[in-house]
Amino acid sequence: MVIIFGFIVLVGGTILGFTMGHGKVSELFVLAEYIVIFSMGIGSLVIMAPLPVLKDIVKKSLSLFKGKPFKKADFEDLLKVMYELFVLGRRNGMIALEEHVMNPTGSSLFKKYESFHKNHHAVEFFCDGLRPIVDGRIKPDQLEPLLKKSLETYKHEQHHAPFVLSKVADSLPAFGICAAVLGIIVTMGALGGDVSQVGTLVAHALTGTLLGIYLSYGVVAPIQVNMEFYNSEELVYMECIMAAVVSFANGLPPLVAAEVGRRVLAEEMRPSAMDLESALKTMGAGK
Repeated sequence: MVIIFGFIVLVGGTILGFTMGHGKVSELFVLAEYIVIFSMGIGSLVIMAPLPVLKDIVKKSLSLFKGKPFKKADFEDLLKVMYELFVLGRRNGMIALEEHVMNPTGSSLFKKYESFHKNHHAVEFFCDGLRPIVDGRIKPDQLEPLLKKSLETYKHEQHHAPFVLSKVADSLPAFGICAAVLGIIVTMGALGGDVSQVGTLVAHALTGTLLGIYLSYGVVAPIQVNMEFYNSEELVYMECIMAAVVSFANGLPPLVAAEVGRRVLAEEMRPSAMDLESALKTMGAGK
């Protein structure tokens, strides 16, 4: 909702200021200029980005209007599900985790924590981290480099959408100039005719320049920056998983491993150490 408020202030303030200067709102909406700039912007976006990146841009842009990707309760659920699984492995041996990490979609334990279970990337990353340990294919001290490499790949993929949007934002002012030049061409063709008509055509051409700059710095660039923050929070979620899994694999008790994961989180999303310990101990899973 915050981003919606931002757009209301952005557009509303612009129109208010324009009308206070005795401008007519209808003068800002020149269909031909909008068609030229939007077609250039969307066309260049389609040309420069592969289909999966285009889908990610649309998906992430819509998600921004819902707010942050995670709430504090989502991180608490993450720590709880990891703790519960760690306790199971501690008590019954790592082989007891096989039914959960080999078939995460059917795991009764994962299903208890909906926010985690529906996050397919996180579930896959978590299970990929534990699976080699459960199978005995690698030693615990070999796990961290493996997960870091997966995290680097994930981070690289997350960078694609905001990177493409940044290029579109950089291009929009130039597209606005192109739209204005097209308007001037039309204006030149009308020279020698009605003077008032020439003035109107020049005003329409200038609208294209305004629109290109406005969309660049007022819409696309802010969405790109917001998307980067959104991706950063998703990355922290994964880093929390990595920190806890590596700690547990290297022999730390479940409670301590969960605490290591907690310390990765930003302050506003991080439960206090006392609250986390109390919540985990009252789950009935024990230490």
